[in-house]
Amino acid sequence: MSDATDRRAFFARGFVRAVERAASIVGHRLSPIPHVRPPGALPEAGLVAACSRCGQCGPACPVGAITFLPPDAGLAAGTPVLHPEITACIMCADVPCAAACPTDALELPESGWQGLQLALLDIDAERCITFRDVSCGVCARVCPVGELALTLDARGRPVVGESCTGCGACVKACVTAPSSMRIRPVQEVA
Repeated sequence: MSDATDRRAFFARGFVRAVERAASIVGHRLSPIPHVRPPGALPEAGLVAACSRCGQCGPACPVGAITFLPPDAGLAAGTPVLHPEITACIMCADVPCAAACPTDALELPESGWQGLQLALLDIDAERCITFRDVSCGVCARVCPVGELALTLDARGRPVVGESCTGCGACVKACVTAPSSMRIRPVQEVA
C-alpha cells in the first residue's frame, strides 16, 4: 500500500466515525423500524451513513439472505438487511458480504464469528412443544454454533446461550407453525 492509500483509508475511517457520532444524535429517526443487519455491520447510524447503497453485499451472499430496504425506509433506504426468519444466515467463515463491501459499512470481523451477534433469539414457551413435554430438540441440533448458543435443559427445553448469533437456522427448522423461535433486532427503536 502506498502512503496516499493509507492516508485515504485513515481519513475515510475518521469520516465514518464522525458521521456515526453525529448520526447517533438522531438515533431512531434514521429508520422507524429496527432491522437485522448483515455480519460486520456498523451500528445503525454508522451503517446508514457509510453505506454507499452499491448493492455488492447482496450477490456476495451464497444463500441470498441479504435484501435491501425499500425507498420508503427513510434515510436507511437501499441499505442491506437480513430476514433470518425467511432465509437464515449460514455464517460463512470468510464473511463474503463484508468482504464485498467497498466502504466500512460492513467490516470483516477481526475475530470471525466470535462475539458477533446479528439478532436476538427468543423462545415462545406457549408455542414450543417441549414445554408441553413433547420431545423435539430440532432447534438445538441445527444450530451452527452448537451448545454455547442453543442447548437443551434437563427437561429437553431449548435455552439460548450467550454465543447465539441470531442467524435464524433454528427459526427455519422449528417444527411448529409459526415457529416457536423468534428473531428480533439487536438495536430496538427507543
